Amino acid sequence: MYNIAIVGATGNVGRKILSILEERNFPIKNLYLFASKRSAGKKINFKGVEYVVEETCEENIKSKDLDFALFSAGGDTSLEFAPIFAKNGAVVIDNSSAWRMDPKVPLVVPEVNPEDIKWNNGIIANPNCSTIQAMPVLKAIHDKYGLKRVVYSTYQAVSGAGMQAIQDLEDGMKGIAPKKFPKPIVGNVLPHIDVFLENGYTKEEMKMINETRKILHLDDLKVTATTVRVPVLNSHSESINVELLNSFELEDVVKVLEAAPGVVVYDDVDNLKYPTPLEASDKDDVFVGRIRRDFSIDNGLNLWVVADNIRKGAALNAVQIAELMIKGK
Repeated sequence: MYNIAIVGATGNVGRKILSILEERNFPIKNLYLFASKRSAGKKINFKGVEYVVEETCEENIKSKDLDFALFSAGGDTSLEFAPIFAKNGAVVIDNSSAWRMDPKVPLVVPEVNPEDIKWNNGIIANPNCSTIQAMPVLKAIHDKYGLKRVVYSTYQAVSGAGMQAIQDLEDGMKGIAPKKFPKPIVGNVLPHIDVFLENGYTKEEMKMINETRKILHLDDLKVTATTVRVPVLNSHSESINVELLNSFELEDVVKVLEAAPGVVVYDDVDNLKYPTPLEASDKDDVFVGRIRRDFSIDNGLNLWVVADNIRKGAALNAVQIAELMIKGK
């Protein structure tokens, strides 16, 4: 049995982590819930027991004997408090972008690079939600055929931007101006996720590019991305165009993906069978369809990949990392 802390317990992802811990019957001895000073004192029910949320501060952290701390409280909070939790003996599994590209911190998708967990120094990073869902698919293809180039075009749900973004979607249907997004999201798409950088890409796009290389251990892989916010409540969709190093037969690619852990092939266009956000919501798996050859280049492949961004793209991935560590012990 293990002592677990959830940091950011009152947020979307924090609450989803709690529900997944309960669903999977995670072996919990003691559970501690942390959040901002503003949320301290709130009560959250877990397995029929009410827990009081504590303020995330050094004094409260040091008073606990912890095995794991699952973070979903933003980058600044992670930078400040993850080292304190780690120094206090907990393994931190962090959902923010704070530690992802730190060369001393493993960036892990359990179905893809579980071996990287072994070299953690007390902090393990959860990848970006849009990166996570692409990885089991690309890993399976890379292992069989090799990757030369990856082109991402994403269609990302508002839930990925937090509670205010969800409110913007609901308000927009009533004609109320957005507060989170710079432009209306209802009846619109915004090719703008996170801040713009000097190179013309957004931070979200560069996350996908850099995280893909790190997770797959392909430092020189050619990757580009365009990330877009769409008026969908939950689950991200991605069009992924891949150039492979070796030739392939389409039916063999399908078999490779069918055998990939965490991947469900959902592809029968004759019967209009392809993944959509509604079908992927609240599911553990990554769904892939529209699997077809790209005739414009040698060894080109097109894929349509959909997954629940809050569940698999954040909460479940973090819990799976903790489960892997327990199994490793």
